[in-house]
Amino acid sequence: PGLQATAEVTGGSVDNLKLLGAGKAEVGFSMVDAAWDAAHGTDKFKEGKVNVRTLMVLYPNRMQIVTVDGTGINKLSDIRGKRVSTGSAGSGVEVVALRVLEAMGLDAKKDFKQERLGASESANAIKDRKIDAFFWIGGVPTAALTDLAATPGVKMKLLDLAEYADAMNKKYGPLYTKGVIPAGSYPGMDKPAAIIDVWNVLVTSDKMSDTMAYNIVKTLFEKKPELVAVHKEAENIDLKNQAIGSPLPFHPGAKKYLAEHGVKVE
Repeated sequence: PGLQATAEVTGGSVDNLKLLGAGKAEVGFSMVDAAWDAAHGTDKFKEGKVNVRTLMVLYPNRMQIVTVDGTGINKLSDIRGKRVSTGSAGSGVEVVALRVLEAMGLDAKKDFKQERLGASESANAIKDRKIDAFFWIGGVPTAALTDLAATPGVKMKLLDLAEYADAMNKKYGPLYTKGVIPAGSYPGMDKPAAIIDVWNVLVTSDKMSDTMAYNIVKTLFEKKPELVAVHKEAENIDLKNQAIGSPLPFHPGAKKYLAEHGVKVE
């Protein structure tokens, strides 16, 4: 109530956090690993920290490494020497993709031909056989992947990568969890994929008023059925996920709402 929101298209988590830090946005979506880097001034935020505060934990972003039949790629290590998109430049996808590759002992600049495309661009490029595989992080299903999997003559595959989560957490902090995308999540997907999850959070800066933060969180929880009608990943917006999904400090206004509902967060 009393608020008007304007959506802005960006390159993803890293761009959103930099807009927050520059005072050009008040609220943004981010993956917790990118937000962790922003709060600590590491990786893509070495030029300056952002005083990030969690408003709420939303849903697990699912690292999906996509290929199709005919590329010669059957497991993740097969991407060596291939044409691979690691996500659009400056995106949270790129951050996690490079960390997965590091855990595998691969270098994006040396071990394959790197492209830097978003999900829709990647799906179109793989249809046109301009790339062989691509990294994507998002909810399931992602529309671009559903469209790719439903394309006549295309057999889409998701590659397993959960085995690299432990090495990533050892280096970067408690940010990544092992997950499974069930068979049938996309057209023609006949077996589950063992993947890595990284939680998506709604963030703001420490400058937002407690009242505004409280009202945003309250409204989103109360309007959850309407959000689920738009995308089923909104089913994950749950009080029980708030205490486990973000290693970053919560905004005092968000903490107040959660405390009223029996959830204690830091």
